Amino acid sequence: MEEHREWDPPLPEAAGFEHHIVQTPGLRTHVAVIGEGEPVLMLHGFPEHWWQWRAIAPRIASAGYRVICPDLRGAGWTAAEDPRFRRHSVVDDIVALLDVLGIGRTSLLSHDFGAVIAHQLSYRHPERVRAAVQCSVPPAFMVFTPRLLPAFSHMPRMLMHREGGSLRHLFSEKYLARPLGEEDLDGYLRVQRRPEVSRAVAAMYRGLIVPEVMALAAGEYRRMRLRPPTLALFGRQDGPFPEELVRHICRDQERRADRFSLAFVDGASHFLTDDAPDEVARHTLEWFATVGSTAEAASDEV
Repeated sequence: MEEHREWDPPLPEAAGFEHHIVQTPGLRTHVAVIGEGEPVLMLHGFPEHWWQWRAIAPRIASAGYRVICPDLRGAGWTAAEDPRFRRHSVVDDIVALLDVLGIGRTSLLSHDFGAVIAHQLSYRHPERVRAAVQCSVPPAFMVFTPRLLPAFSHMPRMLMHREGGSLRHLFSEKYLARPLGEEDLDGYLRVQRRPEVSRAVAAMYRGLIVPEVMALAAGEYRRMRLRPPTLALFGRQDGPFPEELVRHICRDQERRADRFSLAFVDGASHFLTDDAPDEVARHTLEWFATVGSTAEAASDEV
């Protein structure tokens, strides 16, 4: 990893993180790292970046983990030679990043767009994933139904996004149970001043999100099996994903996954990591511990 000290625009403040640039073919990835121990890879949502984990990563690190928070292609302070997106562009980036960092297997915590990349990694490279927690996104094996359409209501505007356009509207009461202050909004949105990041919005939706949604709707993942132990975590105030609907679309989880569970957080909406960071950290640590205990017990029985 290459230590980097000059950031444009300046990084938002978050205590305890080290910041590096990791070079992989065609990509210079900004990575924020905190802690020592077994690796946990945190994949941010949209339009967020590494700073999404500012209140969560330190808690995970204090439990004995090395937390790695990359800025994904088209986000934060990462720079790509090729601005185009394809369906598996970002998961391929992640595999290359893990290889360079010498990480054979990692646990995952993801949100929103990052959860899409996490499930791609879990299905395409299950041997690389010890355990996964994904926030605000159903599992890829879900039963697709028209009742899910409100979850995609933002997409037309994103597909038409133009460089320099504001994304402030995404941090609205529609997606947050608790409004963000101006300092937090600036922490997320200042990086949109980078032309590469602003231009990536429509490219990401057209090249990656739309093809992935089509695969979900066609039931591609329902013909596969989810191997890594996975917890899907939702805020109870997340309008497009009420608990009854989420449980309905995941009703045949035993047939589709080796180990899968659902959990719901009171007083939180779609931006779960901002509404309830302590609860996200608690559920994550409990899931990682439970998965580890189960694996150890199974090993002892052999």
